[in-house]
Amino acid sequence: MSAVTGETGWSVGCDFGRMARVVGESSYVERAPAPVLAAVVSSVWIQQVGDRPLSQRHLPHGGAELRCVLGETPRLLGPLTASTYQDIPAGGTVVGVRLRPGVLGGLAGMPADELVDQDVAGTDIWRGFTRLTDLLGEAATPQAALDHLQSFVARSAGAHDPLVSEAVRHLMPWRGGKPAALPGLLSISERQLRRRCRASVGVGVKELHRILRLQGFVARVQASVAQRGVLHGDLARWAAETGYTDQAHLGRECRRLVGVTPGELLAQTDAACGCGHDHAASYVPMLRPEDGRFVQERHRASA
Repeated sequence: MSAVTGETGWSVGCDFGRMARVVGESSYVERAPAPVLAAVVSSVWIQQVGDRPLSQRHLPHGGAELRCVLGETPRLLGPLTASTYQDIPAGGTVVGVRLRPGVLGGLAGMPADELVDQDVAGTDIWRGFTRLTDLLGEAATPQAALDHLQSFVARSAGAHDPLVSEAVRHLMPWRGGKPAALPGLLSISERQLRRRCRASVGVGVKELHRILRLQGFVARVQASVAQRGVLHGDLARWAAETGYTDQAHLGRECRRLVGVTPGELLAQTDAACGCGHDHAASYVPMLRPEDGRFVQERHRASA
């Protein structure tokens, strides 16, 4: 992979130039952020839409997203409690940054729970944001626009709550942590933990646990597509691996957070990503370490 240097001088560490774009078709490439953003950003992406408009679904993942359809004002998609859709025009290009759970409050300079399920213009949150809008619109390439967006996050990211960061780490799906155990582990009252989690993440500990657990299941689905090129798996086994009581429990939570059954989600993922979309930067952290290493090694070998 080549490394592209952005306006701040740091290496982006990914090569979006390798993204094959066939006229009339859409493309999507997602990568890890610049190293300086590793603590606050989980992934960045460039998406180019073909000759038909696209309705893009966003699933709850515990964090937030700063994204821009080039030519429009960048927008902040706050923490989601249910899936939502974004309409992207034909021929549109989107650059985006996915924030890790727990950093939104520091970046936005306001309690994160005020932004839950909100899709707001960046100009409504940050002063001087019009300048970023101009920079993105004037960027010579999508990569240059993404560099500007990452640079903004690097400059604007405030301090995040270390206790909440530790709570998020314990609740990652491959760790199997339970919300009820966190007050004792972190030496804090349940009420105080809930308050601090809502201020930093946007949702309480129990809701965050449900979202991260579902992301663990989504990660297993996407890893299956990446490893085999087609979707193949055992719903009951994946439910158990990601912390659900049984397959029925997974079904209830999937319908609640996504609006479809697990089987429907599998079919939709296979249709959308089986053609080569790369989501490894988002899903690998949600897998068990041994699974994540396998996917990363395969990804490096094919790069």
